[in-house]
Amino acid sequence: MDQSLSNYTNQTSPSLNPEKRLLTTSNPLTSATNPLTPTTNPFTGAANSAMNQLQQQLPHQQHQRQPLLGRMTSPVAQQQLLGPMTNPVAQQLLGMSPNPMHQQQLMGPKNNQMLNSMMNPMHTPRQHELMGPMHNPMMQQLNRGESNSIFSASDDNVIMKQVLDTHLPDGTEVDVKPLVNIVEEILKHATIKAAIDVDASTSMVAHTDHVGKLEDRSHQTDTVAMLHLLSHTIDKLACEMAFKCLTGGDGHSIALGLFHDVANYHWDAKLALILAAFALNYGEFWLLAQIYSSNQLAKSMAVLRQVPMIMEHSAPLKPKFDALNKLIHSIIELTRCILQFKELPSMYVTTEVPAMARALSKVPTAVYWNVRGIIACAAQITSLTSMGHEYGISSSEMQSWELTSLVHKIDHLIEFLKKQLEECHRLIGERKEMDFRQSFSQMFDTVHIDNMKILKIILNYRDDPLPLFDGVTKQRVNLEVLRKRNVLLLISGLDMSNDELSILEQIYSESRIQGSRMDTLYDLVWVPIVDPDVEYTEAMHRRFEEMRSTMPWYSVNHPSNIDRAVKKSIGDRWHFRNKPILVVLDPQGRELSPNALHMMWIWGSVAFPFTIAREEALWRDETWRLELLVSSMDPTILDWVRDGKYIFLYGGDDIEWIRKFTSSARAMANAAGIQLEMAYVGKSKKKENVRRAIATINVEKLSYCWQDTALIWFFWTRLESMLFSKIQLKRADDQDLIMLQIKKLLSYDKDGSWALLCKGSQILTNGHGSTMLQTPVDFERWKPDIPSIGFDSSFKQYHDKLHVEANNCCRFEFPIAAGRIPEGMRCPECHRLMEKHIAFSCCHDQTGLLEHY
Repeated sequence: MDQSLSNYTNQTSPSLNPEKRLLTTSNPLTSATNPLTPTTNPFTGAANSAMNQLQQQLPHQQHQRQPLLGRMTSPVAQQQLLGPMTNPVAQQLLGMSPNPMHQQQLMGPKNNQMLNSMMNPMHTPRQHELMGPMHNPMMQQLNRGESNSIFSASDDNVIMKQVLDTHLPDGTEVDVKPLVNIVEEILKHATIKAAIDVDASTSMVAHTDHVGKLEDRSHQTDTVAMLHLLSHTIDKLACEMAFKCLTGGDGHSIALGLFHDVANYHWDAKLALILAAFALNYGEFWLLAQIYSSNQLAKSMAVLRQVPMIMEHSAPLKPKFDALNKLIHSIIELTRCILQFKELPSMYVTTEVPAMARALSKVPTAVYWNVRGIIACAAQITSLTSMGHEYGISSSEMQSWELTSLVHKIDHLIEFLKKQLEECHRLIGERKEMDFRQSFSQMFDTVHIDNMKILKIILNYRDDPLPLFDGVTKQRVNLEVLRKRNVLLLISGLDMSNDELSILEQIYSESRIQGSRMDTLYDLVWVPIVDPDVEYTEAMHRRFEEMRSTMPWYSVNHPSNIDRAVKKSIGDRWHFRNKPILVVLDPQGRELSPNALHMMWIWGSVAFPFTIAREEALWRDETWRLELLVSSMDPTILDWVRDGKYIFLYGGDDIEWIRKFTSSARAMANAAGIQLEMAYVGKSKKKENVRRAIATINVEKLSYCWQDTALIWFFWTRLESMLFSKIQLKRADDQDLIMLQIKKLLSYDKDGSWALLCKGSQILTNGHGSTMLQTPVDFERWKPDIPSIGFDSSFKQYHDKLHVEANNCCRFEFPIAAGRIPEGMRCPECHRLMEKHIAFSCCHDQTGLLEHY
């Protein structure tokens, strides 16, 4: 509690209740216990003061010469100039007692240094130090903060009870943001740095620039109308604040008086009006400081305000001005915080939200302490202009302590309110995002004239005028290049493998070579998705530019063009996690396929226009044959197919198994008298192991193998794409022969080595490495069956028998990044429903053929 309030209430009321003591209607500054102040409010000034009573009791003595009166020593002349000597306001403004004897008692004899200093207009700092606070109300108010500051009180509730009693809103709504913008402009330029700027040309440019910005903000119809309604209130508050600071009112009492004047406004408006009133006086001081040297009118006014002397001694006053600027900065920051709560959309954040409720309960306290800070700043400037730079220098340390204490109090409130504001913004973001994600899917169910609306939301949510990068011209282009075109959205992270990009580029280029008709049918756009919860680093940007530079199609110019809510919506609708997908939109923006990448991997540009209907048609025409597995990847294997040779495709990374298998298979072919070719197709993971296997096969000439690991990656990617394509079409059932065989191969790959036997394009059988190795090893056992049923059936029957006896397990792995994971799956061997497990794996292979996404 303020000590002045405490002293006053303890003397005037016997009550021990602190709330009752603070709620007394008397003003501590006008109490009878203070012999230097009137018994009633000095602003209304109706009753006699204690000084008047002293004047009647004590004999009149010759008045000492006053600095402000010059040579007019006659009491009559003084009264004519200043009004009745019993006027307490005049007494306080002049800093003198109405009674000469009383003056003598307060100030000492004529040879007293303090008296002489008051007689001499050019008094020194040392003389100011000798003046006690009792001799001037302004000094009382400034010095009181060192020991009697109200913000050192422990009972804030009592203080706030008084403040809340002044709050009587009548529903008046005021848009105070334009007013606060003007105030911010004033306070931003009202600094000592601007006043002592010696570079006139720089100052003029800056001034012109700032004026232009101010005109843009403030010279609008609504702002002018708002100022017309509020200017009287602002002027009244400015006058009252200056007067009460000059006459020595304490901060709490002045604040209560100001709150009474704005009782009918809401809290944000109260604060804005009081802040504007302060800016009016504060800005006037600094305006004079900045232009008095070049403007005669400003110079004359500045002399009256002692501005030239203050500016000449600006160096020792710099700590005071720095403390003022720091406090003003905190006041503005807290004001912004308070106003931001009013701007929050009520449809997303209501008063029932805990963070909002906490903030609203704290707003009155925040407004109060901000006003206390404003009053402290006003008092500092008033002290300089009324008492001169000497007092400002001599009292700098004490006053800086009070300003620093207020900064600490206000900064604490800022920290609290910002936390609540962050929580509110987080909640608003979540709810807005939820609304957007719901409307995103509905957008595709609406008929559109063209695809511009949907593409703008997906590719250019931030309204970039040139949101796309043309991979051919290497120039940025407008979204209009995609209007009424079939658009394929390649959605991926920044970790898309080079193998993937290489194969995709090859397919894309082949489709363009097929002729201009195909070229006009669709455009491809890369949509880079970066995790919104991860900081976008320079390394990520380099990777983005590296990927973009290799793409011959369009790409989004920067990942930040893709809004966070759009990224989430893409995941919701198209099950994107990190593994690339290819969404197909027609010229009206309708979704033709949620992921045509499987089609593109399996059939290339033949799958155009990449619709679900086209995908189903292609599957209807397919059979389980070798060309489906190898497509046109390798002309050598296709030549073997045309020649009707027996072909072993085999995989795995076990070098010993590879040696035994190729050796026994070759021996079997020689014994059976058949033409047999073998091709090694590697493994879906463990790229380095595959490379070592290829090297061994080449050195020992064990069989034919693909030298380019990109072909191995593409082989396994196509197999996985076949599985996901079937799942997407809801055709992943046991009645589908192709699906059964694909599942077997993918399962074998997880368990290690495997092999598949074909004759020409016909696939005879496939199996685990153990059974496919044992079958040629045991050739002599099933050789007798060849004359009767042929080599093909003999091999298959014997292998199937071994396969049943081996009873090998089947398993499939679906990375979470794959997006679409089937709810259930039957075993391709025994057709039972397979168990579902959650597995965590690390193969220590950062460059695997099928990257982990």
